[in-house]
Amino acid sequence: MKSSIAATVFVLMLAFTAQSQSYEPAEANKQAREWFAAARFGMFIHWGPFSIPGSGEWVMNNRNITVENYTRLKDFFNPIDFDAAEWVSIAKNAGMKYITLITRHHDGFSMWDTKYSDFNIMNTPYKKDIVRMIADECHKQGIKIFFYYSLLDWRREDYPHETGRTGQGTGRKGKGNYASYLQFMKNQLTELLTNYGEVAGIWFDGHWDQTNPEGDKDRTSRIDWKYDEIYGLIHRLQPQCLIGNNHHLTPFPGEDFQMFEKDLPHQNTSGLNFQKPSEDLPLETCETINGSWGFNLTDTSYKSNRQLISLLVNAAGNGANLLLNVGPMPNGKFQPEFISRLAYMGKWLQTYGESIYGTKRGFILPQPWGCITEKDNKVFIHLLKQPEEGTLTIHGFPYKKIVSATWLKDNSAVSFTLKKGTLSFHSADISMNDYDAVIALQIIK
Repeated sequence: MKSSIAATVFVLMLAFTAQSQSYEPAEANKQAREWFAAARFGMFIHWGPFSIPGSGEWVMNNRNITVENYTRLKDFFNPIDFDAAEWVSIAKNAGMKYITLITRHHDGFSMWDTKYSDFNIMNTPYKKDIVRMIADECHKQGIKIFFYYSLLDWRREDYPHETGRTGQGTGRKGKGNYASYLQFMKNQLTELLTNYGEVAGIWFDGHWDQTNPEGDKDRTSRIDWKYDEIYGLIHRLQPQCLIGNNHHLTPFPGEDFQMFEKDLPHQNTSGLNFQKPSEDLPLETCETINGSWGFNLTDTSYKSNRQLISLLVNAAGNGANLLLNVGPMPNGKFQPEFISRLAYMGKWLQTYGESIYGTKRGFILPQPWGCITEKDNKVFIHLLKQPEEGTLTIHGFPYKKIVSATWLKDNSAVSFTLKKGTLSFHSADISMNDYDAVIALQIIK
């Protein structure tokens, strides 16, 4: 009997594996991947009732707030100063090409007019569909819209909370029912993908709640999320829609891009990213302007303009997009510290955008002095620090000839030597400016 059951399970696993691995992206999806890989810069927006306590988006979990008490936040979430046109304009003027909006975070609050949960924006004093307003404004201003959607839920009884790593102090006593919860997610995703126009991507988060911590040898999920069904639904509804999952693992079949949380690819300073960067999928790094995703009243650790430019440049040098986060205040306004930094980045990109947009990672990965990006017959050398030894020397230059070398800022000539694959620039010719001195090389491959 046991051997018969084991054989049946094995056959089912093989069938599932074959089905999952048979995913072939539609032509529209392939084109969307190319667009995404060229976009290089996007805005992440963490916003919801969790902004009211001013302690970040994990406040429900961190303070062990019960479902009953947390639900009260919807009765005074009333962002009367919210202006979708202003938000999208800030992103556009910053040089961002897409916005990834929290539609439903781990606290279970839905920022749109959903039929499948009473804990939503229409049951607040505000009574307006935030997702619709932002999506419509993105379509109007030519900015792509991605929807963040949490796979875990700290409120719902049918989420398999008893096996989760988080949300254990919210007062739930029953047992999860994943079949019910899966249908709930499918219903909500169907709403998001049928009622809000073209959606550029779905950004999943929360898989890690059902695994051992990052870095553990066994990161197997304690539940079967049935991604073949979830991903299949998304690709059927909108074939071009890109799917990413912040599980901190090697991408699963059906996913269209890979993200790295709080780290650049090839780095793991946060302890979350032990996975290797994909050679086949577009890459994205998500990072905060201060130390928090959601609004945090006491977090004033704002990254400087220099740090943010370095982050954007090094992301591109790793072949990745930068998804830079803002956590709006409860009234619907961005903090002025965010606005000023985003404005600076937009101004910087007006001069140096050619070395960021549409590029691929350089022939070497980022170095202590900076990094390299490439596009067509151009190589861009980003000097983020003055070379310590006075001369910048780059070994292993792979191209036949350099036709010209100029400062990208003003097109003035830069002297160099290239001998047997070693490229050198002398310190007398290096002028650091705008936090990133960019040399543009016209090459012959």
